[in-house]
Amino acid sequence: MSNRASSWQPGLEELRSIHAAAAETVKQTPVFSLGELSRRCGGTVVVKAENMQRTGSFKLRGSLAKLAGRDPGNCPGVVAGSAGNHGQALAYAARARDIPCTVFMPEDAAISKVDAVTAFGAEVVLEGSAIDECLRAARRLADEEGLLFVHPFDDLDVIRGQAGVGLELREQVPDLTKVIVPVGGGGLVSGIAAALNAGGGGVEVAGVQAAGCSAFPASIESGEPETVAQPSTIADGIAVKRPGELTLELVRRWVEEVVTVDDDAIAEAMVFLVEYGKLVTEGAGAVGIAALLTGALPPAESGTTAVVLSGGNVDAHVLAEVINRHQTGIGRRARLFSKISDRPGGLVDFLQIIARAGGNVLDVTHVRDGVALHVRETGVEVLVESRSERHGDELLRRLADAGYEVEEIGPH
Repeated sequence: MSNRASSWQPGLEELRSIHAAAAETVKQTPVFSLGELSRRCGGTVVVKAENMQRTGSFKLRGSLAKLAGRDPGNCPGVVAGSAGNHGQALAYAARARDIPCTVFMPEDAAISKVDAVTAFGAEVVLEGSAIDECLRAARRLADEEGLLFVHPFDDLDVIRGQAGVGLELREQVPDLTKVIVPVGGGGLVSGIAAALNAGGGGVEVAGVQAAGCSAFPASIESGEPETVAQPSTIADGIAVKRPGELTLELVRRWVEEVVTVDDDAIAEAMVFLVEYGKLVTEGAGAVGIAALLTGALPPAESGTTAVVLSGGNVDAHVLAEVINRHQTGIGRRARLFSKISDRPGGLVDFLQIIARAGGNVLDVTHVRDGVALHVRETGVEVLVESRSERHGDELLRRLADAGYEVEEIGPH
C-alpha cells in the first residue's frame, strides 16, 4: 500500500481552503428531501444532487484541485483517461486555466459524453474498451510529451477536491449520521470520508458499487487491489476494473462497508428519481438509491441519511430505454400479437377496439412470414400502453369479446 495514504491525516482547514479556492467555479449543490424515499426505507433520507454540478458530476471538484496554482506557461498540457465525467471536468478546468487538454475515452463511450468533452475544448482519443486501457494510454502520452497526467481517483490532490462534497453535507444537514456514496475507483467516497473524519467523525460512510463491476469488496477482503475481468454494467461512470492503491487504503480505513446492486435495481432507481424527485441521473449516480430501495443498505436508525447522486450525464436514449422497461415491468406497456382480417378496414376494426378501451397504440407491425395464416388473414403486432396492469387486462378482455385471439409477446 502507498506510504502517502498511510501517512495522510487530512486537516479540516486544509480541506476548507481547497474547497474555498474552487468556489468561483464549483457550485454548492442542493440537498433535497424525498418523502417517498424516506417512507419506503423507514428512515429520514435526503439526496445530495451532484448531478446538478457544472459538467454534470462531482468530478469538477477534483480536477480544479489538481490544477490549482498551475502556471499555464509552465504546463504544456494535461491528459487523462475517462469514461466521460472526469474527462468533461478536466476539460472544463483546463479551459478555465488556458491549458491544453487530451482525454482518452473507451471506444464505446457514450456519444453525449464524447461530445461534451470535445465541447469544452479537449482533444478526445478513443482507446480500448475500458477505463484502465485509457489510463495506460494517457500515462504513456504524459511520459512521452511531458504532460501532467491527472488520474480520475488515485491522486491525493483529486481526493482533496472531492472532499468538498463532505464539507457541504456537514453544513447542509445538521443531524447527518450516515452518507451513502457511489463507488467506482474510490476517489469520491475517500474524499467525503476524509472531510467527515477531519470534521470530528461521528458520521458513518457506506459505499455502493454496481455488481457487474465490483472490485472493492474482494479488494477490501484481500487487502490488495483486485481486478474485475469483464465489467458489464449500465453504470458506466463507475465501471472501474481495479481500485486505486491510495483509495483502497483510505476506504479500508474510513468506510464502514461497500455493497453491490445489480443493473435491474439501478435502472429502477433511475426511474424512481425521475418520478419522485424530478431528478435525472446516470446509472452511477443512482446506485445509492438502489441500495436503499433493495435493502442492501439501511438508513441510519436516527438522524439523517444522505445519498450522493454523483452524476447526471446519461444519454437520452438510455434514459428512454430505462423508462420504457420500467413501464413494461409495472404493466403499463405490452406487445400483443393477433390474427386479423386481411381486408380493407381489418386493422382499423382491431385498433378501434383498443382505442375505445382507452389504450394507446405506440407501434404497429404487420407479420406475414413465419406464422400460420389463412389466405385472408394477416398477423399484426402492436405495442400498447395502458394506465395500469388492471387496465391492460381489460384491453385483452375487450379484444377477446370481439373474437380476437391475442397472444402477449411481452408482459403487461
